[in-house]
Amino acid sequence: MANAIVSQSGGPTGVINASLVGVIEQVCKQKQIDKLYGAVHAVKGIVNEQFINLKKISTKILDEVAASPSSALGSSRDKPDRAYCEKILNVFKKFDIRYFYYIGGNDSANTCYIIDTMAREAGYDLHAFHVPKTIDNDLLVTDHCPGYGTAARFVACAIMGDDLDNRALPGVKIDVVMGRHAGFLTAAAALAKQREDDAPHLIYIPERPVSMEKFLADVDTAYKKYNRCVIAVSEGMSDIDHKTWTEKIAETAEHDAHGNVQLSGTGALADFLAGQVKDKLGIKRVRADTFGYLQRSFAGLQSDVDAKEARRCGRQAVLYSMKEQSGSVAIRRMKTAKYSVELFRTELANVAEKTKSMPDAFINKDGNGMTDAFLKYALPLAGKLPRTQYLGNLPKI
Repeated sequence: MANAIVSQSGGPTGVINASLVGVIEQVCKQKQIDKLYGAVHAVKGIVNEQFINLKKISTKILDEVAASPSSALGSSRDKPDRAYCEKILNVFKKFDIRYFYYIGGNDSANTCYIIDTMAREAGYDLHAFHVPKTIDNDLLVTDHCPGYGTAARFVACAIMGDDLDNRALPGVKIDVVMGRHAGFLTAAAALAKQREDDAPHLIYIPERPVSMEKFLADVDTAYKKYNRCVIAVSEGMSDIDHKTWTEKIAETAEHDAHGNVQLSGTGALADFLAGQVKDKLGIKRVRADTFGYLQRSFAGLQSDVDAKEARRCGRQAVLYSMKEQSGSVAIRRMKTAKYSVELFRTELANVAEKTKSMPDAFINKDGNGMTDAFLKYALPLAGKLPRTQYLGNLPKI
């Protein structure tokens, strides 16, 4: 018998804990595995040997963990190089860890890939598996990523509420949604639309750069048509030179540990766009919000489909590790009338440090909205959404 370890990395999501519980549940069924360590704060916790015994947690607690947002084991933004991974491998050897389950995005897949490669080179028998998660929905190979459906549900519900607020007190409302390079999450705002005049009236994603002139013209047209306008904007919205508007307006851009410009933690883009609309179009009531980190760890709003698939991915990673040396769990959508998926294994190298963008078929020809193809793709992932009503459209007496 040998030992196993699991940890969670990168930005938390609404269902990453469901994947963790899936791993725990399946490991407890495997006779080949003795101890299951939970590394607190991901790779940082591994090198510092900050472990907890996950086999001693009750079923009741595990079910509550699975239903909880964020990362129950904590997370880390550390991006290990080979020297860092060598420290991790030494800890694995010290604790006789032969099974490694890492729940995260493309950087996590890359960490898994480096450690797997180094273990092979050293002749150390290690089974390294990546369990996918990201609200950005931008991992290659898989049809969609656990975490996206729940975050998409949050965005859709938030836009629904914002639309009703905007109907009550008409004006222009701008909502900035997460999405640095991929527009999947911002696009989820389209799921909020129930009536022809419902929000969002405009959607802007990173895959379609837009000039300020075009943006203002679109807002002006929509405002004149509806006497109001609700806009969903990706934090990665860029000018036609492909430079993000946030970068352009930031005199001193804040960068994260990976060298990326900090987009989500400020309201700069929202304030800038609101100012442009107010000054250039002369619209008096203009408001803006940045959804920020609320999108990824909002309690009580899990998508049932997302939670079930996330848990299933965790279990499947363990099952694959009993037969395979390494890999990443991926989701394939079945071509059936009713939504269904199957899981399959792909090589770590196919997912590591790579991202995908929104397909052209999901974006309308004007680059400011989504198509029916996107709605068909995303709605099953977000799950059944609330129905809303508004009386102001009824005939006046």
